[in-house]
Amino acid sequence: MPPESIVMAKKSVSRSVHTETLEAISAELMGCRSCKLCNGRKNIVIGEGNPKAELVFAGEGPGEQEDIQGRPFVGKAGQLLDKMIGAIGLTREDVFICNVVKCRPPGNRNPEPDEIEACSPFLIRQLDIIKPKIVVALGKFAAQTLLKTEERISQIRGRFFDYRSVKLIPTFHPAYLLRNPEAKREVWQDLQLVAKELGLQVSKSGAKQ
Repeated sequence: MPPESIVMAKKSVSRSVHTETLEAISAELMGCRSCKLCNGRKNIVIGEGNPKAELVFAGEGPGEQEDIQGRPFVGKAGQLLDKMIGAIGLTREDVFICNVVKCRPPGNRNPEPDEIEACSPFLIRQLDIIKPKIVVALGKFAAQTLLKTEERISQIRGRFFDYRSVKLIPTFHPAYLLRNPEAKREVWQDLQLVAKELGLQVSKSGAKQ
């Protein structure tokens, strides 16, 4: 490569780093066919919320209602997530909500390794732009993808990890809580840690003080 091409390449890289935005990622994702999930989707579920949020919730992938509406966490699990967010005195508009994969796996099956590999870079780029103080990884796939671990969610939940200079705490996915309501106590413990880290004053019952 001639010297002038190297200079131009460096300028291009520099420009792309400085102009990276959530809108640019959204535009790039529209029409994405990077993995087989594109074949059955109705909508790409990119994520939504405060682009400068201090708190991000990252799940594994869209479900049926999310695929229909093109929005994250709007089904039964999403309604429970809203209650979880409200329990620490915040709303959906205060946080950012997204997923590891942006298209619905057929039948709500678990995302497969090749699908995670194709799509997770978009999540990482979203987090790099938002620069939250805390990321709550909802469920096994979000936690394992971001932390690059194979440990079970039950083994790593309830404590903070360093993720690209951001504090990340894994906890159970709301869909898991719908099937296992006894785990809500553990999730509330995790949310209290989040609230304390963000300086939010909440009561033991979840009401903001």
